[in-house]
Amino acid sequence: MDALSANDAVLGAGLPPDVEALIAAAGRLRARPAEALSLLIEARRRLPEHPAPVIALYRFHFYGNRLVEARELAGEALLLAAAALGLPPAWQDVEADSRFLGFEAMPRFFLFALKGYAYLSLRLGELEEGAEALAKLALLDPKDRVGHRVLRKVLRRRGREDVEDYGEEESFLPALAVG
Repeated sequence: MDALSANDAVLGAGLPPDVEALIAAAGRLRARPAEALSLLIEARRRLPEHPAPVIALYRFHFYGNRLVEARELAGEALLLAAAALGLPPAWQDVEADSRFLGFEAMPRFFLFALKGYAYLSLRLGELEEGAEALAKLALLDPKDRVGHRVLRKVLRRRGREDVEDYGEEESFLPALAVG
């Protein structure tokens, strides 16, 4: 997938009608999660290298409070984005790159996937892993365009009773969507 088509794919382009229909049908089956999951798995099987089925599966698990599965999918999203951007497969090995400072979809997808991975690591009690991912986000996104600083505040305040109202910053729940 070249950079232009990868950027377009993150925004939903290049999705064959049958895969799009599977994802849409899964969205209508919220009351029947087993059926929805099977449709999303089939969408991913048909189009394994496209971000849309990964995003749909991530959201399915994240909003269903299946955090282990959601984090696995955040990791898979990182791998997809890294491959499309020609980056090392391990997010820990990714260096600062001017593409992360812009607004192209695939670099932002990588950043949002890393934010989701960090958040879920923290929620799962893997504080060192989450802190490492947040440190990488600070390096790659120094202007905090994806809103990772609020997660650092949460990490620093963990266990304290005097947590302040975060106001607008409360909307830090990560979704693998390009904002």
